[in-house]
Amino acid sequence: MTTLVNEIQGHLLIAATRQEGHEAAVRFTARLDWLTSRQRAELESRFAAEHLALARASWQHTAARSAELRAEYEAKYRRLKARLAAVCLTLAATTVPLTLLLLAPLRR
Repeated sequence: MTTLVNEIQGHLLIAATRQEGHEAAVRFTARLDWLTSRQRAELESRFAAEHLALARASWQHTAARSAELRAEYEAKYRRLKARLAAVCLTLAATTVPLTLLLLAPLRR
């Protein structure tokens, strides 16, 4: 189910980006009143394709950086858990003998 939702979100994101690229292309070519209809359509098509390519590259960079950060934080979390376990074991190992040592005179 999660995969399906992710795929739908991906398709919606691409569709929205294509629409944004097309709208930006139309705004850009609107200022170039000397273009013929064919030139305008070609320029809009190339502009929109470049917009999509840049967005895709940005998404890939973001995904790669996210994977790097995830790996980094997972490694830090593992080290932190190991340190915490070591501290807990050390405390347990020292508390029990000290307690027995302190209570020994009371048993007599």
